[in-house]
Amino acid sequence: MGFPALMGRYQVGKTIGEGTFAKVKIAVDMKNGKTVAVKILDKKMVLERSLMHQVEREIGAMKILHHPNIVRIHEVIASKSKIYIVMEYVSGGQLSEKMSCHSIMSETEARKYFQQLIDAVDYCHSQGVYHRDLKPENLLIDSRGNLKLSDFGLSALRRPGNLLSTACGSPSYVAPEVIVRKKYDGAAADVWSCGVVLFELLAGFLPFQDRNMMNLYRKIARAECKLPEWFTAPQKKLLAKLLDPNPLRRAKVGEIIEDSWFRLDYKSVAENVCGWALPENTFQVMKMGEPMVLESPRQATFINAFQLISMSNDLDLSGLFGEQKTKLFARYSKTETMKRIHVAAKDASLSIVRMIGSKVNLHASEKLTRSIPHIMVSVEVIEVTSMHCMIEIYKSTRAIKPYEEFCKSLSIILE
Repeated sequence: MGFPALMGRYQVGKTIGEGTFAKVKIAVDMKNGKTVAVKILDKKMVLERSLMHQVEREIGAMKILHHPNIVRIHEVIASKSKIYIVMEYVSGGQLSEKMSCHSIMSETEARKYFQQLIDAVDYCHSQGVYHRDLKPENLLIDSRGNLKLSDFGLSALRRPGNLLSTACGSPSYVAPEVIVRKKYDGAAADVWSCGVVLFELLAGFLPFQDRNMMNLYRKIARAECKLPEWFTAPQKKLLAKLLDPNPLRRAKVGEIIEDSWFRLDYKSVAENVCGWALPENTFQVMKMGEPMVLESPRQATFINAFQLISMSNDLDLSGLFGEQKTKLFARYSKTETMKRIHVAAKDASLSIVRMIGSKVNLHASEKLTRSIPHIMVSVEVIEVTSMHCMIEIYKSTRAIKPYEEFCKSLSIILE
Protein backbone atom coordinates (compact mmCIF):
# COMPACT_ATOMS: atom_id res chain seq x y z
CA MET A 1 0.00 0.00 0.00
CA GLY A 2 1.41 3.40 -0.99
CA PHE A 3 1.96 6.39 1.24
CA PRO A 4 -0.60 9.25 1.16
CA ALA A 5 -0.02 12.41 -0.84
CA LEU A 6 0.20 15.76 0.96
CA MET A 7 -1.78 18.56 -0.68
CA GLY A 8 -1.71 16.63 -3.95
CA ARG A 9 2.00 17.30 -4.42
CA TYR A 10 4.21 15.43 -1.94
CA GLN A 11 4.27 11.65 -1.65
CA VAL A 12 5.02 11.18 2.04
CA GLY A 13 7.15 8.20 3.12
CA LYS A 14 8.75 6.82 6.27
CA THR A 15 9.65 8.68 9.46
CA ILE A 16 13.33 9.65 9.62
CA GLY A 17 13.21 11.67 12.86
CA GLU A 18 10.90 12.18 15.81
CA GLY A 19 10.71 14.70 18.65
CA THR A 20 8.30 15.60 21.45
CA PHE A 21 5.74 17.35 19.26
CA ALA A 22 7.03 16.79 15.72
CA LYS A 23 7.97 14.08 13.26
CA VAL A 24 10.19 14.38 10.22
CA LYS A 25 9.27 12.23 7.24
CA ILE A 26 10.94 11.73 3.90
CA ALA A 27 8.81 12.69 0.90
CA VAL A 28 9.00 13.07 -2.86
CA ASP A 29 7.90 16.17 -4.73
CA MET A 30 5.70 14.69 -7.45
CA LYS A 31 6.19 17.74 -9.68
CA ASN A 32 9.95 17.33 -10.07
CA GLY A 33 10.77 13.99 -8.44
CA LYS A 34 13.08 15.57 -5.85
CA THR A 35 13.35 14.16 -2.35
CA VAL A 36 12.38 16.53 0.48
CA ALA A 37 11.98 16.35 4.24
CA VAL A 38 8.62 17.21 5.79
CA LYS A 39 8.52 18.28 9.42
CA ILE A 40 5.03 17.53 10.75
CA LEU A 41 3.92 19.37 13.89
CA ASP A 42 0.85 18.59 15.94
CA LYS A 43 -0.93 21.93 16.17
CA LYS A 44 -2.86 21.04 19.34
CA MET A 45 0.30 20.01 21.18
CA VAL A 46 2.13 23.15 20.00
CA LEU A 47 -0.69 25.33 21.31
CA GLU A 48 -0.98 23.45 24.61
CA ARG A 49 2.75 23.91 25.26
CA SER A 50 2.73 27.54 24.07
CA LEU A 51 5.32 26.83 21.40
CA MET A 52 3.66 28.93 18.67
CA HIS A 53 6.34 31.62 18.72
CA GLN A 54 9.11 29.01 18.57
CA VAL A 55 7.56 27.48 15.44
CA GLU A 56 7.07 30.91 13.88
CA ARG A 57 10.70 31.84 14.66
CA GLU A 58 11.97 28.67 13.02
CA ILE A 59 9.92 29.20 9.86
CA GLY A 60 10.65 32.92 9.72
CA ALA A 61 14.42 32.51 10.10
CA MET A 62 14.70 29.66 7.58
CA LYS A 63 12.60 31.62 5.10
CA ILE A 64 15.07 34.53 4.94
CA LEU A 65 18.32 32.54 5.04
CA HIS A 66 19.79 31.32 1.75
CA HIS A 67 23.23 29.76 2.21
CA PRO A 68 24.86 26.49 1.04
CA ASN A 69 25.50 25.49 4.66
CA ILE A 70 21.98 26.17 5.96
CA VAL A 71 18.98 23.87 5.44
CA ARG A 72 16.52 25.47 3.01
CA ILE A 73 12.77 25.71 3.56
CA HIS A 74 10.55 25.22 0.51
CA GLU A 75 7.04 25.88 1.78
CA VAL A 76 4.69 25.64 4.75
CA ILE A 77 1.33 23.87 4.57
CA ALA A 78 -1.24 24.04 7.38
CA SER A 79 -4.33 21.94 8.03
CA LYS A 80 -6.76 22.07 10.96
CA SER A 81 -4.63 19.74 13.06
CA LYS A 82 -1.13 19.75 11.53
CA ILE A 83 1.60 22.10 10.27
CA TYR A 84 3.83 20.74 7.50
CA ILE A 85 7.22 22.40 6.97
CA VAL A 86 8.66 21.19 3.66
CA MET A 87 12.45 21.46 3.75
CA GLU A 88 15.58 20.43 1.93
CA TYR A 89 16.37 16.75 2.57
CA VAL A 90 19.83 16.21 4.08
CA SER A 91 20.67 12.54 3.74
CA GLY A 92 23.82 12.18 5.85
CA GLY A 93 22.21 12.54 9.26
CA GLN A 94 23.40 14.56 12.25
CA LEU A 95 27.01 15.50 12.90
CA SER A 96 26.57 14.00 16.37
CA GLU A 97 25.95 10.57 14.80
CA LYS A 98 29.11 10.86 12.74
CA MET A 99 31.08 11.91 15.82
CA SER A 100 29.81 8.90 17.79
CA CYS A 101 31.16 6.58 15.09
CA HIS A 102 34.65 8.11 15.35
CA SER A 103 36.29 8.41 18.76
CA ILE A 104 38.48 11.21 17.40
CA MET A 105 37.89 12.90 14.05
CA SER A 106 40.83 13.73 11.80
CA GLU A 107 42.07 17.31 12.04
CA THR A 108 41.35 17.91 8.34
CA GLU A 109 37.74 16.75 8.59
CA ALA A 110 37.15 18.59 11.88
CA ARG A 111 38.52 21.80 10.40
CA LYS A 112 36.32 21.49 7.30
CA TYR A 113 33.16 21.12 9.38
CA PHE A 114 34.21 24.00 11.63
CA GLN A 115 34.93 26.21 8.61
CA GLN A 116 31.48 25.49 7.18
CA LEU A 117 29.86 26.10 10.58
CA ILE A 118 31.57 29.48 10.89
CA ASP A 119 30.58 30.36 7.31
CA ALA A 120 26.93 29.59 8.13
CA VAL A 121 27.02 31.45 11.46
CA ASP A 122 28.77 34.45 9.88
CA TYR A 123 26.02 34.62 7.25
CA CYS A 124 23.25 34.30 9.88
CA HIS A 125 24.76 37.16 11.87
CA SER A 126 25.03 39.30 8.74
CA GLN A 127 21.26 38.86 8.37
CA GLY A 128 20.65 39.70 12.02
CA VAL A 129 19.81 36.09 12.96
CA TYR A 130 21.37 34.55 16.09
CA HIS A 131 20.89 30.79 16.34
CA ARG A 132 21.31 30.30 20.13
CA ASP A 133 21.26 26.50 19.98
CA LEU A 134 24.39 25.49 18.09
CA LYS A 135 25.31 21.87 18.79
CA PRO A 136 26.15 18.73 16.74
CA GLU A 137 22.51 17.54 16.87
CA ASN A 138 21.50 20.65 14.91
CA LEU A 139 24.26 20.24 12.32
CA LEU A 140 23.42 17.90 9.44
CA ILE A 141 25.69 16.32 6.85
CA ASP A 142 24.60 16.09 3.20
CA SER A 143 25.41 13.43 0.61
CA ARG A 144 28.60 15.28 -0.37
CA GLY A 145 29.88 15.45 3.18
CA ASN A 146 29.07 19.12 3.67
CA LEU A 147 27.62 20.60 6.83
CA LYS A 148 24.11 22.13 6.99
CA LEU A 149 22.89 24.23 9.91
CA SER A 150 19.30 23.47 11.00
CA ASP A 151 16.70 23.98 13.77
CA PHE A 152 16.14 27.72 14.24
CA GLY A 153 13.41 27.30 16.87
CA LEU A 154 15.38 29.24 19.52
CA SER A 155 16.80 31.85 17.14
CA ALA A 156 16.44 35.60 17.58
CA LEU A 157 16.50 38.40 15.06
CA ARG A 158 18.09 41.68 16.13
CA ARG A 159 20.16 44.44 14.60
CA PRO A 160 23.86 43.69 15.32
CA GLY A 161 24.84 45.18 18.68
CA ASN A 162 21.37 44.96 20.25
CA LEU A 163 21.42 42.74 23.32
CA LEU A 164 19.27 39.67 24.02
CA SER A 165 17.85 38.61 27.37
CA THR A 166 16.18 35.19 26.98
CA ALA A 167 18.20 32.35 28.49
CA CYS A 168 18.04 29.37 26.14
CA GLY A 169 20.14 26.70 24.49
CA SER A 170 21.56 23.32 25.48
CA PRO A 171 23.42 23.33 28.85
CA SER A 172 26.77 21.97 27.63
CA TYR A 173 26.97 24.46 24.75
CA VAL A 174 25.54 27.62 26.30
CA ALA A 175 27.76 30.66 26.94
CA PRO A 176 28.58 31.84 30.51
CA GLU A 177 26.78 35.17 30.10
CA VAL A 178 23.57 33.37 29.11
CA ILE A 179 23.70 31.13 32.21
CA VAL A 180 23.87 34.09 34.61
CA ARG A 181 20.78 35.56 32.89
CA LYS A 182 22.41 38.83 31.93
CA LYS A 183 21.66 40.69 28.73
CA TYR A 184 24.03 39.27 26.14
CA ASP A 185 25.32 39.69 22.62
CA GLY A 186 23.81 36.96 20.42
CA ALA A 187 26.89 36.86 18.17
CA ALA A 188 29.29 36.31 21.09
CA ALA A 189 27.04 33.59 22.55
CA ASP A 190 26.99 31.77 19.20
CA VAL A 191 30.81 32.00 18.97
CA TRP A 192 31.13 30.31 22.37
CA SER A 193 28.91 27.45 21.18
CA CYS A 194 31.05 27.13 18.04
CA GLY A 195 34.09 26.83 20.31
CA VAL A 196 32.46 23.98 22.24
CA VAL A 197 31.64 22.21 18.95
CA LEU A 198 35.25 22.61 17.72
CA PHE A 199 36.61 21.22 20.99
CA GLU A 200 34.27 18.23 20.69
CA LEU A 201 35.25 17.64 17.06
CA LEU A 202 38.96 17.56 17.95
CA ALA A 203 38.76 15.78 21.30
CA GLY A 204 35.82 13.40 20.90
CA PHE A 205 34.26 14.64 24.14
CA LEU A 206 32.81 17.85 25.60
CA PRO A 207 35.02 20.46 27.30
CA PHE A 208 32.60 20.97 30.20
CA GLN A 209 31.05 17.91 31.82
CA ASP A 210 29.44 17.23 35.16
CA ARG A 211 26.38 15.26 36.27
CA ASN A 212 25.49 18.05 38.68
CA MET A 213 24.00 20.96 36.72
CA MET A 214 25.26 23.60 39.15
CA ASN A 215 28.81 22.23 38.96
CA LEU A 216 28.54 22.18 35.16
CA TYR A 217 27.46 25.82 35.07
CA ARG A 218 30.28 26.73 37.47
CA LYS A 219 32.82 25.14 35.13
CA ILE A 220 31.36 26.92 32.14
CA ALA A 221 31.32 30.29 33.93
CA ARG A 222 35.05 29.91 34.73
CA ALA A 223 35.89 28.16 31.43
CA GLU A 224 37.39 25.30 33.43
CA CYS A 225 38.37 22.63 30.93
CA LYS A 226 41.43 20.50 30.40
CA LEU A 227 42.83 20.45 26.88
CA PRO A 228 43.91 17.00 25.62
CA GLU A 229 47.65 16.54 25.20
CA TRP A 230 47.27 15.85 21.46
CA PHE A 231 45.88 19.34 20.78
CA THR A 232 48.38 21.36 18.76
CA ALA A 233 49.53 24.86 19.71
CA PRO A 234 47.46 26.53 16.93
CA GLN A 235 44.35 24.62 18.04
CA LYS A 236 44.86 25.64 21.68
CA LYS A 237 45.39 29.25 20.66
CA LEU A 238 42.13 29.37 18.69
CA LEU A 239 40.12 27.58 21.38
CA ALA A 240 41.39 30.00 24.02
CA LYS A 241 39.92 32.85 21.95
CA LEU A 242 36.61 31.05 21.43
CA LEU A 243 36.10 29.84 25.00
CA ASP A 244 36.93 33.09 26.74
CA PRO A 245 34.34 33.55 29.52
CA ASN A 246 34.43 37.31 28.94
CA PRO A 247 32.22 37.97 25.86
CA LEU A 248 33.97 41.31 25.24
CA ARG A 249 37.34 39.57 24.84
CA ARG A 250 35.95 36.55 22.97
CA ALA A 251 36.94 36.26 19.32
CA LYS A 252 34.64 37.80 16.71
CA VAL A 253 33.71 35.75 13.64
CA GLY A 254 35.96 37.95 11.48
CA GLU A 255 38.93 37.18 13.75
CA ILE A 256 38.19 33.45 13.57
CA ILE A 257 38.23 33.54 9.77
CA GLU A 258 41.64 35.25 9.84
CA ASP A 259 43.13 32.63 12.19
CA SER A 260 46.02 30.71 10.59
CA TRP A 261 44.74 27.26 11.66
CA PHE A 262 41.25 28.05 10.41
CA ARG A 263 42.46 29.34 7.02
CA LEU A 264 44.30 26.15 6.09
CA ASP A 265 42.51 24.71 2.98
CA TYR A 266 39.70 27.20 3.60
CA LYS A 267 37.25 27.68 0.73
CA SER A 268 34.83 30.51 1.37
CA VAL A 269 31.36 30.26 -0.13
CA ALA A 270 30.59 33.94 0.47
CA GLU A 271 30.75 34.86 -3.21
CA ASN A 272 28.10 32.25 -4.04
CA VAL A 273 25.64 33.35 -1.38
CA CYS A 274 22.58 35.20 -2.59
CA GLY A 275 20.80 36.19 0.59
CA TRP A 276 18.29 38.65 1.88
CA ALA A 277 20.30 41.43 3.51
CA LEU A 278 18.94 43.56 6.31
CA PRO A 279 18.62 47.23 5.38
CA GLU A 280 20.71 49.97 6.93
CA ASN A 281 17.69 52.25 7.38
CA THR A 282 14.79 51.31 9.59
CA PHE A 283 12.16 51.26 6.88
CA GLN A 284 12.34 49.56 3.52
CA VAL A 285 9.88 47.89 1.17
CA MET A 286 10.70 44.23 0.66
CA LYS A 287 10.15 42.24 -2.54
CA MET A 288 7.34 40.42 -0.76
CA GLY A 289 5.40 43.67 -0.61
CA GLU A 290 5.72 44.46 3.08
CA PRO A 291 7.97 46.92 4.94
CA MET A 292 10.75 45.48 7.05
CA VAL A 293 12.14 47.08 10.18
CA LEU A 294 14.03 45.84 13.18
CA GLU A 295 13.09 45.91 16.83
CA SER A 296 14.45 49.04 18.47
CA PRO A 297 15.55 48.82 22.11
CA ARG A 298 14.59 52.47 22.63
CA GLN A 299 11.03 52.15 21.35
CA ALA A 300 9.37 48.84 22.11
CA THR A 301 6.31 49.70 20.02
CA PHE A 302 8.35 49.37 16.83
CA ILE A 303 7.50 46.15 15.05
CA ASN A 304 9.75 43.12 15.49
CA ALA A 305 11.32 41.71 12.32
CA PHE A 306 9.85 38.25 12.83
CA GLN A 307 6.39 39.79 13.18
CA LEU A 308 6.96 41.55 9.91
CA ILE A 309 8.08 38.38 8.15
CA SER A 310 4.86 36.75 9.35
CA MET A 311 2.88 39.64 7.84
CA SER A 312 4.27 39.15 4.35
CA ASN A 313 1.98 37.77 1.66
CA ASP A 314 4.68 35.26 0.79
CA LEU A 315 4.61 33.59 4.21
CA ASP A 316 1.73 34.54 6.48
CA LEU A 317 2.32 32.62 9.70
CA SER A 318 -0.75 33.91 11.52
CA GLY A 319 -3.06 31.31 9.96
CA LEU A 320 -0.98 28.44 11.27
CA PHE A 321 -2.73 28.54 14.63
CA GLY A 322 -6.24 29.44 13.56
CA GLU A 323 -6.07 33.19 14.13
CA GLN A 324 -8.56 35.22 12.09
CA LYS A 325 -7.31 38.68 11.40
CA THR A 326 -6.80 41.34 8.75
CA LYS A 327 -3.65 43.43 8.37
CA LEU A 328 -3.66 46.94 6.96
CA PHE A 329 -0.85 49.42 6.40
CA ALA A 330 -1.25 53.12 7.23
CA ARG A 331 0.96 55.93 5.98
CA TYR A 332 0.06 58.11 8.93
CA SER A 333 1.39 58.76 12.41
CA LYS A 334 0.12 56.58 15.22
CA THR A 335 -2.13 59.40 16.50
CA GLU A 336 -3.67 60.01 13.06
CA THR A 337 -4.13 56.27 12.53
CA MET A 338 -6.04 55.98 15.82
CA LYS A 339 -8.34 58.86 14.75
CA ARG A 340 -9.15 57.02 11.51
CA ILE A 341 -9.93 53.85 13.48
CA HIS A 342 -12.48 55.84 15.51
CA VAL A 343 -14.13 57.11 12.30
CA ALA A 344 -14.24 53.62 10.76
CA ALA A 345 -15.77 52.22 13.97
CA LYS A 346 -18.53 54.82 13.82
CA ASP A 347 -19.20 53.99 10.16
CA ALA A 348 -19.58 50.30 11.07
CA SER A 349 -21.90 51.13 14.03
CA LEU A 350 -19.27 50.05 16.55
CA SER A 351 -18.33 51.76 19.80
CA ILE A 352 -15.07 51.72 21.71
CA VAL A 353 -15.48 49.71 24.88
CA ARG A 354 -11.88 49.70 26.01
CA MET A 355 -8.60 51.24 24.84
CA ILE A 356 -5.26 50.15 26.33
CA GLY A 357 -2.18 51.69 24.78
CA SER A 358 -2.17 50.70 21.12
CA LYS A 359 -5.04 48.20 21.47
CA VAL A 360 -8.71 49.09 20.93
CA ASN A 361 -11.71 46.85 21.63
CA LEU A 362 -14.98 47.56 19.76
CA HIS A 363 -18.54 46.36 20.33
CA ALA A 364 -21.96 47.02 18.80
CA SER A 365 -23.40 50.45 19.52
CA GLU A 366 -25.82 50.53 22.45
CA LYS A 367 -28.64 51.72 20.18
CA LEU A 368 -28.49 48.43 18.28
CA THR A 369 -28.47 46.02 21.20
CA ARG A 370 -30.20 45.70 24.59
CA SER A 371 -28.01 42.91 25.85
CA ILE A 372 -24.69 43.30 27.63
CA PRO A 373 -22.24 44.33 24.89
CA HIS A 374 -19.52 41.87 23.95
CA ILE A 375 -16.31 42.60 22.09
CA MET A 376 -16.79 42.10 18.36
CA VAL A 377 -13.59 43.53 16.94
CA SER A 378 -10.13 44.13 18.44
CA VAL A 379 -7.63 46.43 16.78
CA GLU A 380 -3.90 46.82 17.47
CA VAL A 381 -1.73 49.57 15.99
CA ILE A 382 1.98 48.78 15.63
CA GLU A 383 4.20 51.78 14.95
CA VAL A 384 6.80 51.09 12.25
CA THR A 385 8.18 54.60 11.78
CA SER A 386 6.87 58.02 12.82
CA MET A 387 4.73 58.08 9.66
CA HIS A 388 4.03 54.38 9.04
CA CYS A 389 1.86 52.00 11.07
CA MET A 390 0.74 48.38 10.77
CA ILE A 391 -2.83 47.66 11.87
CA GLU A 392 -3.96 44.19 12.96
CA ILE A 393 -7.73 43.63 13.18
CA TYR A 394 -9.09 40.58 15.01
CA LYS A 395 -12.71 39.40 14.98
CA SER A 396 -14.78 37.40 17.45
CA THR A 397 -16.34 34.15 16.25
CA ARG A 398 -19.82 35.70 15.94
CA ALA A 399 -18.97 39.12 14.52
CA ILE A 400 -18.48 38.47 10.82
CA LYS A 401 -20.63 41.32 9.47
CA PRO A 402 -19.39 44.10 11.84
CA TYR A 403 -15.82 42.91 11.27
CA GLU A 404 -16.15 43.03 7.49
CA GLU A 405 -17.86 46.45 7.55
CA PHE A 406 -15.19 47.88 9.84
CA CYS A 407 -12.33 46.50 7.69
CA LYS A 408 -13.92 47.88 4.52
CA SER A 409 -14.51 51.31 6.04
CA LEU A 410 -10.99 51.54 7.49
CA SER A 411 -9.41 50.44 4.20
CA ILE A 412 -11.20 53.30 2.37
CA ILE A 413 -10.29 55.85 5.03
CA LEU A 414 -6.62 54.87 4.92
CA GLU A 415 -6.34 55.29 1.14
